[in-house]
Amino acid sequence: MPSYRVVLTVGALAPGVRPPDVLPAAADAARELVTVEAYDVGVVSGEARITVRFTADDDATAWRVHDHVRSSTGVLADLPTARLTQRYGPRWHPVRGR
Repeated sequence: MPSYRVVLTVGALAPGVRPPDVLPAAADAARELVTVEAYDVGVVSGEARITVRFTADDDATAWRVHDHVRSSTGVLADLPTARLTQRYGPRWHPVRGR
């Protein structure tokens, strides 16, 4: 089964939201639809980024997960960018088709 990642750049948090609450909420949203393999937060080029890695049967399912994670997490924080990538061998590539 293919492995995918949703990568969200996190901006300002909504009032009352604590930073440690955002990553688990993103992973929980993905878990509602698929099996989550891993999740992490990091800082890249001065921006906080959440990554949720999961398995899905196909690109259409992966896009549904992307949209659900983005909308669920978007109520907690501004999300200037969101990407969906798929693993091919050792590398991650953007998923096209939208």
